[in-house]
Amino acid sequence: MKIDLQLNGRPDEAVSRAAELIACGADGLFTFEGPHDVFLPLTLAATGAEPVDLMTNVAIALPRSPVHLAHAAYDLHLLSRGRFRLGLGSQTRAHIDKRYGGQWSQPAARMREAVLAVKAILGSWQHGTPLRFEGEFTRHTLMPPTFDPGTNPYGVPEICLGALGPIMTRTAAEVADGLLVMPFNSVRHFAERTQPAIAEGLARAGRDAAELAIYPQVIVAMGRTAGELEAAAVGVRRLLAFYGSTPAYRPVLDVEGWGELQPELNTLSKRGQVTAMTELIDHRMLETLAVYGTPEECAAGIMARFGAVADRICCYFPGYAVADAHIRDLVAQLQVA
Repeated sequence: MKIDLQLNGRPDEAVSRAAELIACGADGLFTFEGPHDVFLPLTLAATGAEPVDLMTNVAIALPRSPVHLAHAAYDLHLLSRGRFRLGLGSQTRAHIDKRYGGQWSQPAARMREAVLAVKAILGSWQHGTPLRFEGEFTRHTLMPPTFDPGTNPYGVPEICLGALGPIMTRTAAEVADGLLVMPFNSVRHFAERTQPAIAEGLARAGRDAAELAIYPQVIVAMGRTAGELEAAAVGVRRLLAFYGSTPAYRPVLDVEGWGELQPELNTLSKRGQVTAMTELIDHRMLETLAVYGTPEECAAGIMARFGAVADRICCYFPGYAVADAHIRDLVAQLQVA
């Protein structure tokens, strides 16, 4: 099992933190679209740390041009010497409309085009063929030599798509090189909703299962002492409450019989009552939607969930401070498994 760890924090700390995570045994590093740029820390890690796999998990595609995404992917693949994967996501309507100032409609159809357009642009550069991509939402038919970087010596990077619902998951299985399984998930939701959607998407595209890599993301609440475990539980419960307040994520709660909690969390979220939201996430929900315990217990939980379907896992530790020694123990356990 290969392990990817989140490279978070400020960009000016990216090189040193990347080195620390690599020392913990990480096979790869990933960033997400948070308070800092999603690409810049990976650029710094690619040039200032030991060779390691790198991935955006995820870069929000809808406000960006496929050409911008293709250039970023090409350059990071070059800098990392062929170890970059471009992970794309759609985000939710409120964020696209109100945070990014973008346009929201038909998210799965738009993400399908985004993946195919980026692939077309990278393929045109790689093989020297004319760029001819004409879709419903985006059109790319002009690529003068001045703007063409030419063949990448490390080939074309993987293009992955993050998904939770069945339509987006099916879309990923149809057109992407990899599926980034949303971390707000459960064993039951993955089995009953995600896996059938994967199978349907592969069948629609006439693809074999081996053509789609599955990269699950796992929220980890980890510690060894009672104090560490309590701090981890609070931090993770806070994130789960945030996810649970989002209407688009309600299906995960529905599968577990907790669907009525979503509008209650949403109301509290609009009022800014974070503590009250966190208190609604009990320990059973914590252990169902995340993994909790010592590094050994968390490793066993991760393997039980995804050991049969994935050869690498993205782990992150939101909202609390976790000792690098514990991360090192978790990675070692998973790599042995």
